[in-house]
Amino acid sequence: MLLLSPTLAIKKSYVVYMGAHSHGNEVTSVDYDRVTDSHHKFLGSYLGSTEKAKEAIFYSYTRHINGFSAMLKDEEAAEISRHPQVVSVFENRGRKLHTTRSWNFMGLENNDGVIHPSSLWKKARFGEDTIIGNLDTGAWPESESFSDEGLGPIPSKWRGICQSDSDPTFHCNRKLIGARYFNKGYATLAGSLNSTSNTPRDTDGHGSHTLSTAGGSFVKGASVFGYGNGTAKGGSPKARVAAYKVCWTPIMGNECFDADVLAAFDMAIHDGVDVLSVSLGGEAVAYANDSVAIGAFHAVKHGIVVVTSAGNSGPGAGTVSNVAPWVITVGASTMDRQFPSYVTLGNNKHYKGESLSVEALPKGKFFPIISAASAKAQHAITEDAQLCKAGALDPKKVKGSILVCLRGDNARVDKGQQAALAGAVGMVLANDYASGNEIIADPHVLPATQISYNDGLSVFAYLDSTSAPTASITHPTTQLGTKPAPVMAAFSSIGPNTVTPEILKPDITAPGVSIIAAYTGAEGPTNQDFDKRRVKFNSVSGTSMSCPHVSGIVGLLKTLHPTWSPSAIKSAIMTTARTRDNAVEPMLNASHIKTSPFAYGSGHVRPNRAMDPGLVYDLTIDDYLSFLCAQGYNETQIKTFTQGPFKCPDPINFINMNLPSITVPNLNGSVTVTRTLKNVGSPATYKARIRRPIGISVIVEPNILEFKNIGEEKSFKLTLKVKGVNAPKDYVFGQLIWSDSKHYVRSPIVVKCN
Repeated sequence: MLLLSPTLAIKKSYVVYMGAHSHGNEVTSVDYDRVTDSHHKFLGSYLGSTEKAKEAIFYSYTRHINGFSAMLKDEEAAEISRHPQVVSVFENRGRKLHTTRSWNFMGLENNDGVIHPSSLWKKARFGEDTIIGNLDTGAWPESESFSDEGLGPIPSKWRGICQSDSDPTFHCNRKLIGARYFNKGYATLAGSLNSTSNTPRDTDGHGSHTLSTAGGSFVKGASVFGYGNGTAKGGSPKARVAAYKVCWTPIMGNECFDADVLAAFDMAIHDGVDVLSVSLGGEAVAYANDSVAIGAFHAVKHGIVVVTSAGNSGPGAGTVSNVAPWVITVGASTMDRQFPSYVTLGNNKHYKGESLSVEALPKGKFFPIISAASAKAQHAITEDAQLCKAGALDPKKVKGSILVCLRGDNARVDKGQQAALAGAVGMVLANDYASGNEIIADPHVLPATQISYNDGLSVFAYLDSTSAPTASITHPTTQLGTKPAPVMAAFSSIGPNTVTPEILKPDITAPGVSIIAAYTGAEGPTNQDFDKRRVKFNSVSGTSMSCPHVSGIVGLLKTLHPTWSPSAIKSAIMTTARTRDNAVEPMLNASHIKTSPFAYGSGHVRPNRAMDPGLVYDLTIDDYLSFLCAQGYNETQIKTFTQGPFKCPDPINFINMNLPSITVPNLNGSVTVTRTLKNVGSPATYKARIRRPIGISVIVEPNILEFKNIGEEKSFKLTLKVKGVNAPKDYVFGQLIWSDSKHYVRSPIVVKCN
């Protein structure tokens, strides 16, 4: 019998979070070294020596976030978590970039989609000298979007660096004023990294795209293969930008890891950013186990606005991520620009799709059209062939035809590649049921168009009913002013908030479908190995793309209103949003069904209105600490955030947190909600107006508020009561509007009866 020796306990990478530091105003490297030594001593007391602790720790968070990341056994991590000075201990988990791979401030100079902040741009001097940081895959510094032409000296408050290390070709300037990379957490799972990884250079495209959307410079003649031609510009075109590379080649589907994310937040706060754009996330978890929530809390504590993406796991309920109340969480919607490409069938039926294909079929020429399922290779399964997966198609059946592939599972552009490899002359990509009417323009490698689910059904019906079906595909064009827009993207994650149902998430929606922005020179536009093309600008979709739209708007608001708190800026953005499209109808989802605040939060962002909201719902760090008390953290743990006395209030009710939205997930009979408004405009008298949720009565007391001074605050109570005996069984939605006839301060009301 073979005897096996006992195996050593496996060590994993963990984050040990211990709150905040109590550094004074004059901080030196000696202070940071002292923090690192304290971490070594602390961990050494558990591992047996400081030498073992030094070997285990790969990050010591020394600036603003107190804690470290280390290689630990599960039982060691569990023992450390019981220490009274430790807030939480959690595994170094992976997170995803929120892109679907393949308006917009990027586009035609005179028509920038459904949001055009022309007035705000001028008043805020295009975000001049605001510093926007981006946690992502870094930057491509050679992009014209990061040109510093016309910019003055770097702001004196900036303390960041340009960490080029093994990449001497990476240069910063007066636009891209800083760049850092963080890969130690990634390396604990990926293994030893090549020295070429030690660079903030973006070899993926995602980081350049998001950073330029938030703060890219003016670039004339920007397009994707000639489509969407115009002047590209970020939300804050004259802002300074900084790249924090935390995302790398995927491991088990994840690119960004908690330990690196926390390290980046710690340094970004130290460097002096005004705004942090974070287009990444994972499953919603307890806030003290969430690196984005932790990092954002410390950033907001220092007056930095943190904007995050809601996630691309829609349209299922409860899929929204980045749900902490101190961040702005952004969903994704369409804009009023499309790239139409029509498929015409042999029966003379026409179906409108979209594409960014460079290649074109001869105009008006018809080709045989077949379903991918009918072109199945001998040993492939039908489902794989239908999805046009690699190796699932028979070239003998495909050659010379237009192939109809079903959306889902593998990348959209990969389906086109597989069709081309099998000999297809073109591809029709038909949406699956979950994708509904959501159409994304992709730079396919062959003539192609993507059509809606219903149109796909019609095409498949034609194929099944015709002995020799034929079709043609038109070359794409750029179309502006399309209606309806915006429409919620099918991929955009939606509520309710699974961590704290009393807090509505997402907060807002912004353009996130077929967004044109700067790209890397290291990858083709499809990010597939087979794609040898290179582009300066690319069209990409995801909440990763909608997030930096809002980050750019925040940059403008920070310039215009430098004394506003992060929560005041968030309130201004939320309360001025709209819930109707450009046809003045309620916003729809990708299936053309009326959608709700669980998809769009307060609505679609309107930057020009946000600069003058009239009133705001403000919050302080103490309000967030009280919120953490209600989450179950004791006063000893809370003190680690404050380094000073703090007493948890009693009682605490989540629904009374002074947010710009009102959510009551367990209404039993009646409840009274309290809110406080601050005047940030001229003296005025505001009256309340209610759009009542179905089956719920709503009373506002008082329903008139008079403000005489800027900064004056007034409170009101909102009483919600179930009407009659037949309470609504699901969530119902309404709206509270305070107006002085000039300003309209809107708050969504979300209610579910117990």
